[in-house]
Amino acid sequence: MRKLSFAGNRALDDYTLSAAIATTNSSWAATWPIIRLLGFGEKRTFDETEFRRDVVRLVLLYRQSGYMSAVVDTVVRREPKNVFITFRIHEGDPVRVARLEVKGVAGILDTAKLRRALPLQVGDPFNRFLFQASADTIVVRLRNSGYPYAEVLRNFDSEAGILRAEVELEAIPGRRMRIGEVQIRGLEALDTGVVRRILTVHPGDLYRQDALYQSQRELFGLGVFRSASVLLVDSLPPVEGSGGGQGAAGPEADSTVRVLVQVVEGPRHRLRLGAGYGSVECFRVQTGWAAHNFQGGARVLDLSARVSKLGGGDSASTKSGGGGLNQLCNPFAASWTLDTLNYTVGVALRQPAFLSRAHTATVGLFAERRSEFHVYTREAVGVNADVTINARRAVPVTLGYGYSVGRITKADAATFCSRFRLCTDSSRAFLQERRPFGAVSVTAVRDRVNNPLDASEGSLVTATLLHASRAVGSKAPYEFNRGELDMARYYPIGRRTVFAWRLRGGTILPQDITLLSQRVGYVPPDQRFYGGGPNSVRGYGLNELGPRVYIVSDTNPMQVDTVIAGQKVFKAVRTVPTGGNSVVVLNAELRFPSPIFAQRMRLGLFVDVGRVWERTGGVVSLDSLRVTPGVGVRITTPLGPVRVDAAYNGYPAERGPLLFQTPTDSIIRIRPTDGVSPPDDYPPPGGRKRFWDRIVWQFAVGQAF
Repeated sequence: MRKLSFAGNRALDDYTLSAAIATTNSSWAATWPIIRLLGFGEKRTFDETEFRRDVVRLVLLYRQSGYMSAVVDTVVRREPKNVFITFRIHEGDPVRVARLEVKGVAGILDTAKLRRALPLQVGDPFNRFLFQASADTIVVRLRNSGYPYAEVLRNFDSEAGILRAEVELEAIPGRRMRIGEVQIRGLEALDTGVVRRILTVHPGDLYRQDALYQSQRELFGLGVFRSASVLLVDSLPPVEGSGGGQGAAGPEADSTVRVLVQVVEGPRHRLRLGAGYGSVECFRVQTGWAAHNFQGGARVLDLSARVSKLGGGDSASTKSGGGGLNQLCNPFAASWTLDTLNYTVGVALRQPAFLSRAHTATVGLFAERRSEFHVYTREAVGVNADVTINARRAVPVTLGYGYSVGRITKADAATFCSRFRLCTDSSRAFLQERRPFGAVSVTAVRDRVNNPLDASEGSLVTATLLHASRAVGSKAPYEFNRGELDMARYYPIGRRTVFAWRLRGGTILPQDITLLSQRVGYVPPDQRFYGGGPNSVRGYGLNELGPRVYIVSDTNPMQVDTVIAGQKVFKAVRTVPTGGNSVVVLNAELRFPSPIFAQRMRLGLFVDVGRVWERTGGVVSLDSLRVTPGVGVRITTPLGPVRVDAAYNGYPAERGPLLFQTPTDSIIRIRPTDGVSPPDDYPPPGGRKRFWDRIVWQFAVGQAF
């Protein structure tokens, strides 16, 4: 099949029509002579018998959609190896709904409100699919109002000659019922009382079908069951009370219905092992052991450990340009400057149905060493506790508290010198001392995506507020307020094409502390915002978007490349990101199937906009926003899509202060000699870049957002 097309269709689009027939088009890659010879692309042969049936299928589809006089003709052009088909459709005028009657719900549901909510309305084409959907809508509302055996009879009178249809939906509610006995079967080690606390159906409650579904979801959410189902024991309604008029008889006239909860417990203990690779974290391994129903009560005890940056090389190998596996650990950016492994070891105890069946509590202990590329390394031990309110509802809210004792073991001296004028070892030692960090946080999540690994429809909104001060256990300089909002939306286009966008914004309001007899709003390096990288603005390397400083270790004349506006431009200059206290990032991306290997590969067109600022007062200007477009490839794997992106960055390197680092790690600010240029306006080295020099490559597992 070389080409399949439709002509004359207005009521039904091409996608709907193509989904209703057996004849399908070959992929366009299979029609290219060279690609076709290589065997790429999906080729579909022409079946004469199915083609004839497709004409009937389309006529039936139109009649079911209300177009009783629709006519389908075909045009077929044959070549030795190709077939070109066009379905020519004359839709005609539809039969429209002239009257829509809803009976049997008076005194139970708001009839006027119900009619407005039906998919089929007066004046619409008489679509049989929407007719059935309208009946289902009434059934669902009745079953959520205490009528488990409600049914709806569909009647209609359609006259194709005068293009008119009269529709009637008659509800038979049956008797209103309440929950009677709740039977629980399949439990072995878990206590029955725990399951009953989790359920949203209880004896005496008015029957609601949604409550059964909610109970089933919450049982799965415990993580201790291999399977769980919540359903009615009685499959047929009682003989008495079958009339619809008994629905409003009052609670004393309600019958009861039995509910069966059938579960199969999973293994009591589970062991997890994993390994992976990333261009930033290099090789990593992780393991975990979980004990389900720990000491009863459906509690889960979880022990976990994770080590990353394995094979990242050391300082000597980085400086010499070698390092064995080092080049594998960051193939699209510079070499490592922080030579430590990252690790996390923790134990956590999770209690479902905490105070209420809808809440979940977790308490944990941890020890960690974590770092941010080119910025800092922090070591800490601590405890955290949180309570998630409405843990499995529409918008769960988590209230958390964390307390840790740690210190910044490695951070570039330039960060402290450029931002806070702490340019000597003695002055920086104060900020690198071990000190407590206590914080209270509130996080709300609204998750409506259809796939957490590769969403194609829905939305995800996350809002986080964090407060750290002496009142909650922190000591200077860990005193600040931090807020962040992340919103993403996904729109399906056709079968496999998706348009997605994300907006991320955040700000930090620091408390003033005294440093060298001056009051400054200090934010520690591990709490600042950073931008750039595979999940941010992809036209910049990891953490390269936003404020930065330039460091030279050798200022002899042989290292001077040129002089610009009185400022020497050195050959060997090291760039250090300093982060900021405000950030905004906007991503927009179109994801669509690749012309080759369409089932396993997709392409992406994207535009990223963003900026990281050091806000010192006043209104943040948006003039310095950076816009970087790009393209990418996504390959489907069981762990999610493996992604390679190429983004174009047409901007010159960011300007910033120039610092000289002595062999003893003292920092001296180098100022322009012309007396005019700003001291923080160092011109980065490098002349005019070629096009390919402006391309930034990013590699990651999973979508960018």
